[in-house]
Amino acid sequence: MIFPPNQLLLSAAILGIVWGVTKSASAQALDQAGQNSISASAGEFVTRAVFWTADQTPADFLEMAGKHTKARWRQLYRPQPPAPTADRTKAAFTLGTLIGETFLIWETGDSQQFRNNNQDIVTYCRMLGVGEKMMPRLMAQAKMAESDEWKDIRQEIVDGHQELMRLLREQRDEDLSVLVNIGAWMRSLEIVSKLVVETPEVDKRPLCIGSPALLALLRQNFSTLSDLTRHSQLLQPVILVLTELEKVWSDRLSGPPTQGMVSRTHDQLRVLMEDLTLK
Repeated sequence: MIFPPNQLLLSAAILGIVWGVTKSASAQALDQAGQNSISASAGEFVTRAVFWTADQTPADFLEMAGKHTKARWRQLYRPQPPAPTADRTKAAFTLGTLIGETFLIWETGDSQQFRNNNQDIVTYCRMLGVGEKMMPRLMAQAKMAESDEWKDIRQEIVDGHQELMRLLREQRDEDLSVLVNIGAWMRSLEIVSKLVVETPEVDKRPLCIGSPALLALLRQNFSTLSDLTRHSQLLQPVILVLTELEKVWSDRLSGPPTQGMVSRTHDQLRVLMEDLTLK
């Protein structure tokens, strides 16, 4: 498939940001050695921690990340997305990122921010035809946040995520359901990777992506999309990011993850999310 020049430029920019393609192999080796001098004599990094398991939701993942980092959650809020356009693919992915934002806000216990984000969720749900069915649950969540019922609301927002995907499948929008879930996870990875950038310990760096298995699962989910959706120009950067991250973070012969590797991973996720959801 041949993509337009602007799409190719975006893909090239993402790859350039993440993996520093202009660096020579020797420069990369020196950079890695310098950043990991504390473990340079440890040989192959065979004790990579796994910070994600298949039973975890994005809410579980963020909560666990907070236990391993000095999370300043409020500093991780993002700008409000623009009003949805007629592009249902983009709307579904953006809606997923708003669900991911809900999990972040739960960590802060910020009722006003929760209410603002919920209003955006309502707008995007209406655009995708599930607003009326989701409204009772979203209104109940807003009331719980106003009453500071944060302990009870956690499971409620996890269940709301699942209900949203179910409703989309019931109206035969299977692709949109998949994109909501991928969007929620990609936003969660963006958040956690930012936390890891600010965490100096080498053994916490794999937290950046949770586990290569999570990346593999998301890539597998992406492959279930219809041909038309999967090959859309909008989504090519998504599969590019997932494929590249899985390749790099699965390389067990590369030694401990470097700080540069973590920073480039976060930059890649940040650029992707900004381009797909905030423009």
